[in-house]
Amino acid sequence: MRGFLIRRILALIPTIFFATLILFIVIRAVPGDIIDQMMSQQDISAQEVTRKSIEQALGLDVPIHIQYLRWVKGIFLHGDMGKSLWKGTKVTEEVMSRLPTTFQLSLMAIVFALLLAIPIGVYSAIRQDTMGDYLGRTISILGIAVPNFWLGTMVVVYPAIWWGWSPPLELVSLREDPVTNLKVFVLPAIVLGFALSGATMRMTRAMMLEVLRQDYIRTAWAKGLKERVIIIRHALKNALIPVVTMVGLLIPILISGTVVVEQIFTLPGMGNLMLDALMARDYPVVSGVMLIIGSTVLVNNLLVDLSYGLLDPRVRY
Repeated sequence: MRGFLIRRILALIPTIFFATLILFIVIRAVPGDIIDQMMSQQDISAQEVTRKSIEQALGLDVPIHIQYLRWVKGIFLHGDMGKSLWKGTKVTEEVMSRLPTTFQLSLMAIVFALLLAIPIGVYSAIRQDTMGDYLGRTISILGIAVPNFWLGTMVVVYPAIWWGWSPPLELVSLREDPVTNLKVFVLPAIVLGFALSGATMRMTRAMMLEVLRQDYIRTAWAKGLKERVIIIRHALKNALIPVVTMVGLLIPILISGTVVVEQIFTLPGMGNLMLDALMARDYPVVSGVMLIIGSTVLVNNLLVDLSYGLLDPRVRY
């Protein structure tokens, strides 16, 4: 186990390295140029600066591989992801100030998705082809088919039209006022988690049906064990391994969904920060946000692999 963990952690380093290299090149290939945007916002008649002087001030006058080496050196040696080209603030501070919002939104969305998907998936499996099963399958299809940007828009618009109510938009820290904080996050988390719950629900149902047909489950029924014991202690634990894999694969989709949901509910998270930086061609900010997101996905994949050993004692690393 220890050797497997060390190998996986060491493998993360080159993976992150190549991810940062691709990211650094791709973001600069996006049409548009930050220097043109800066010059267009100045009074051209009174402007004394030139494009070359702006490039020198921003450090963009050197070849791209030199810029990349400077960026990577700052990250690995000093934990510094550079400075915003527009604000001049440190990217690390910008990202860390937005990270708690995105983390809380993603965590609440995952919790909601699992609390909705696993019980409904299990019930649909043990009551196959009943009205409850058909209802659960309908909910799962809606979760997959309904886009989160449409659902989020409906949640914001129609209550305001029909009842004059809109979700609270002013973010309050969880330490200052937990109740108000949860009121701000609960609707965005439901909207974001509903899409994740659809695929998870279908996978839970499919794997439960497969496990319930195994010989050891028939033996448990023949021994006279209660249904609750058979489902929870024998069937569900073995059925959860593919479900955990599915949730791990959906995490990147969940993170990308935060960009849209944060924009709809005006949450000051990393998704909102990345979208604003991308529109402004603020390369260091976009690179910093994507580096954090990529690292999160890689660590999540490692945790998913480690969870297999907890769910199934037969799994050994």
